[in-house]
Order: sequence, then C-alpha cells, then structure tokens
Amino acid sequence: MKRTRLTLLLIAALLAISSCDDFLDIRQEATLPTTGIDYTKPENIFLSVSAAYSKLRSWDAHTFPYIGAFEIASDNADKGSTPEDNPEMKDIDNLNFQPTNGLINGLWTGYFDIVSGANYAIHQMPLFVETLPSQTDRDYAIQCQGEAKAIRAYAYFNLTRLFGRVPIVDTVLSSEQLASLKQASTTELYNFIENDLQEAIAVLPDGYTKEWGGRISKYTAMAIKAKVHLYQAEWDSVASLTDKIIASGRFKLLDNFREVFSLDGENSKESLFEIQSSTLGKSSGDAAYLDYGYVQGPRGNSPANMQGWGFCTPSQNLIDFYADRGEVVRPATTFLYRGTVTPEGDSIKSNCTNPVYNGKVYTPSSQNRWVYNGYGFDHNIRVIRYSDILLMYAEALIQGAAVPLSSGLSADDAVNLVRFRAGLDNITGVTLLDIWNERRAELALEEDRYFDLVRTNQAATVLASKGFVVGKHEHYPIPAAQMQLNPNLTQNTGY
Repeated sequence: MKRTRLTLLLIAALLAISSCDDFLDIRQEATLPTTGIDYTKPENIFLSVSAAYSKLRSWDAHTFPYIGAFEIASDNADKGSTPEDNPEMKDIDNLNFQPTNGLINGLWTGYFDIVSGANYAIHQMPLFVETLPSQTDRDYAIQCQGEAKAIRAYAYFNLTRLFGRVPIVDTVLSSEQLASLKQASTTELYNFIENDLQEAIAVLPDGYTKEWGGRISKYTAMAIKAKVHLYQAEWDSVASLTDKIIASGRFKLLDNFREVFSLDGENSKESLFEIQSSTLGKSSGDAAYLDYGYVQGPRGNSPANMQGWGFCTPSQNLIDFYADRGEVVRPATTFLYRGTVTPEGDSIKSNCTNPVYNGKVYTPSSQNRWVYNGYGFDHNIRVIRYSDILLMYAEALIQGAAVPLSSGLSADDAVNLVRFRAGLDNITGVTLLDIWNERRAELALEEDRYFDLVRTNQAATVLASKGFVVGKHEHYPIPAAQMQLNPNLTQNTGY
C-alpha cells in the first residue's frame, strides 16, 4: 500500500517539475514562477503541493545535518562513524560549531527551500479557485493550500528552534528585496507559524484514503501546532489541541513498540506526521527515498544492503539511562548492537566500526533492494507520533492547564499508556521530571532530545560536559554564508 501511495505522490511531483522546470531550481528564498500550469484542469491542483512535499526529502532538511543538530548535539547520541570522519559533525557533537559550519548552513538552505516550495503552492491555489467552475474542485484547491501552509509552518518551526530569528518570506520578492530582509523576532515567527496552522486546520480533512496516506491532515496540523505552543509554554493551548486529538479516537499506540519503526508500521494509527521515503519497490531509477536511514546504518557491515555510514550512534549515557530504569522493550528496538542477529535474521557483524547503532532506522535485508546499498531507503522519518501527543498532554496538565477537556484522561493515564506499551509498571502522581524522562525513553534518536533539553532548561546541566553555554547554545549561529548574502542579518549571541 505504501508503494501505491508514494507512487501517486511521486508522479504528481514529477509532473509538477515538468510543468514548471524552474520551480525546483530556485534558491531558498526565491521568487515564484508565474507560468507553466493550466489552471482550468483540476488534476493539476495537487502538483505544486506534491512538489512541496518532495522538498521535505532534501538531504539538508531531513538527513545528515538534521540528525546532527537535533540529536547528535544532545546526550542521546555520539557522532559515530570513525573519529576522523566529518569534522563539522564532530563540532556539532562537541557543541563547538561556528557560523562557517557547512552543515548548519545546509539546515538554513534546506528549510528555506521547503518554505519556497510551500510559498509557490500557496500562491498557486487562488488561481485555481478563480478559474475552476466546480465548487468541489475549488474547495479542493483551498484544502491543498492548507497543506502547503502546514508544510511552511513546520519548516518555520524548525528554523525558529534552530536559529531563533530568521526572515519571514511569504510572498514574491525581488532579489534586492530578499537581500534586504531583516530577521523577525521569535514572537513574530511563532505568531506567523500559528496563523498558518490555524488556517490549515480550518480547511484540512480529518484524514485521507489509504492511497493518500502520509498527507497532512487536520490532526497533523493540530499536532504541529500543539508542539509550537509547547515550546512557548502555552499550556492551555497544548492541552486543548492534544485533548482534541486524543478524543477523536483516530489514533492509538501500536501494541508492539518494534512495529512502530518497521515498514509495515509506517503511516499507522500511531502516526500523525511522517516524512515519506520509498524506493517505490524498484531496484534503480526514479525514486522518492531519503538517505536518513542509510547514513545511520551499521558501518562496515555486510552484505552491502545492510550497511551505512554509521553516524548518530547511541551514547553510553542513553544506554545507562535505560538500564537504570530497568527498561527492556524500548532499548531492544532502539539499540542495534554489533555481533548480534536481529529478530528478522540479519547479522550485525562483530567487525563493524561502532559497538552500537540506531535500531529505530533498521530495515531488514529482504526489504533493502536498491542496487546502491539501499539500507533504510524505505524508512520514513517519524516526526510526530501519538505517544508524543500523550506526553505533551500530560505535561500541559501538570503545568497547570485549565481548559475544558473531553478525552477523560488524567496526566497519570496518558503517561501510563506509554509506559504500559513499554512493559513498565504504572505510576501515580506523575511529575514533570517523570514526563521529561518518559519523553527521552520513548522518543530517543527521533530528533527530539536537543531542543527538549533547551526548552525545559535542562540543557545547562545535562550537557555541561559538552560545554553548553547558557545564552549561546540555545540556538545555532546564523550561517556566515547567509550573512554575506544578506548584510542585514544579525548574528546570534555568542558567535
């Protein structure tokens, strides 16, 4: 079923590219093309939105720089690979990064490229609404605009977490105008993000048919918005949005934690937002895959389709954290040790470079069919899962949220649903620390930890051994390359 879904999305993206060749070639904060799509044909409505989705699969936004800035920088993971491999990633691991770090510049360009693609789609939809005679088709164009706004909001949420202050680009600008933009404040950025998501929620459907699984629904936008409010400590909003998601009854935890990260578990009842990746069942040719799993695969393993670069390896700190909690279920999936055989029958050879790898991106050799290695090419990135919703809900209640709720869950209930699936005993009177630890245990190696530590003010203590500096390392530096392009950008504190 996934192959069918991704085939439809990829075909639409390829058609969009052929219809407007300059779209995917524009710079990260680009002007919008004005020709190339026939607005009288309803089958063209989704093309530009599909192309925006395709930008989520970029190397910079969701592969190598992504795992570095969001996970390797934390206490959950080490750089991995070999000691000399990729000094820029080593600098991120050691919190020794500078404005000249190319991976950090990649994050800027990658997410602004997503913004650019979303902006193009957003500005296309009114042209369909003006032209199409069918109200159903016009409504669909408005819905697709909502998807694009949610994509733009997600990109800006990551930009805001990464850099604190970035320019807001939401319309057609000349190159001179782009080079003169100033950074919006964090408050202005969050207001912009929330507005996009609120407008998306108003027009998006509750869900899609299986053939279109993975598209952004109303509940996806609500989940992103809940997380945006979480980072601003706006607890009533967090509680209200997560409560609606829970009360909808559309989502649940899968019984088996390992299944969540399998190919069969993609876009499941537990998923609210995943970045889609697929070889489309082929061994070569056009494909819509990410290297996200591959760059974290076992280094030096064999056969070729069971190896990768070996980056983002679980830290001893994380291993000890699970051991101290008496955990069995979650570490059995999260850790992929060398010298072992997986339940699916794959050997992780004893001569692999690193002692342990990220098991959450493991895909069995029988499913890695791409001629160029192919490890993890069919692995989706889990961006927001239902367990995250439950834990955000619990945190909001403990923080004093006071809004009408309809799900009937207490903070204890929500946390214990997550713990039960992990084979842990129920607890009562949950505290903030209980919830934060549960987030670490549940979401480890899923690119949540670094900014979770920052937002909960734990980073200075937890990352003290890495040299975390309060007032500096809450954000990454504005890339030097971007400051050369736009002299109106001002550098973040400490760089």
